[in-house]
Amino acid sequence: MIPVGAHVPSIHPLEEAAERQADLVQIFLSDPQSWKKPPPHPDAEALRNSPIPVYVHAPYLINVCADNNRIRIPSRKILQDTCDAAADVGALGVIVHGGHVTGDGPQQEGIDRWRKALEAVETEVPILIENTAGGDKAVARRVEWIARLFEEIGSYDVGFVLDTCHLWAGGEPLDEVVPRIMTATGRIDLVQVNDSKDSFDSRRDRHENLGMGQIPPDEMARMIIEADAPVAVETPGGVDEQSADIEWVRRVLT
Repeated sequence: MIPVGAHVPSIHPLEEAAERQADLVQIFLSDPQSWKKPPPHPDAEALRNSPIPVYVHAPYLINVCADNNRIRIPSRKILQDTCDAAADVGALGVIVHGGHVTGDGPQQEGIDRWRKALEAVETEVPILIENTAGGDKAVARRVEWIARLFEEIGSYDVGFVLDTCHLWAGGEPLDEVVPRIMTATGRIDLVQVNDSKDSFDSRRDRHENLGMGQIPPDEMARMIIEADAPVAVETPGGVDEQSADIEWVRRVLT
C-alpha cells in the first residue's frame, strides 16, 4: 500500500499523525521564513525510532538560483543546516523548492547554481527538489526545465517532489504530466496532493482541500495513481480537514 499522510505541526508530529491516521508526516524543523539554524527537535529520538516515515520541508526562503549572493549563499547554508537536522530525526528526504533566477541573467544560470549548491552540501539525507508555481525564470516550473535541471544534477543523490497545486497554478498541462516528469527526472519520491484555490496558470500558490478547488478531480486522481509514490497532503485546516483529504486520496488508490 502507498503511504498517505500530511504536513503537520512540528510540535509532537507523531501525535498529529495518529490523530489524522496518517501513514507519514512532513514537518518543518525551523521557521519556514527564517534563516536561523534549526534547533534540536525534542522528539528526535522518537521520530528516528518510529515506523512513521518523516519528510522535512526546508524553509521557503531558500533560493540557490538567486543572482544576489546575499540570498544564494545563506540559502546553501540553511539547506546544509536543514539536512543536518533532518538526519537527526531520521528523515527520508529534505524537500526544497526549485527556485528561480532573480536578475537579468539567463535561466540556465539557475541550473548551474544548483549544481554548485549540491557540490557544497554534505548530507546523508537525499535532497528532494519540488516543482514551483511561479517565477518567470524558475528551474522547476516547466517540465522541459526540470529535465534540463536533472540532466545537470542527476549524478547527485537528489530526488523530485511533485506538487499538484504547483503544476496547475504554474500552467503546466496535466495531460501525460506524470510520464513526462518521470522521463525528465527518472523518479518521483513524494507527491504533495493539494487542490488549488486559483485558476490554471494563475502562478498563485494557494492550496485548497481536495475536491474543493479548481483542479478537476479526475485529473488529480490520475496524477496520484500514475505517480505511484508516497503522498503528503498540505491542505488547509486541522485534523478534521486533513483526515478527510487523506481518506480522499486513499479512495483514489483503492
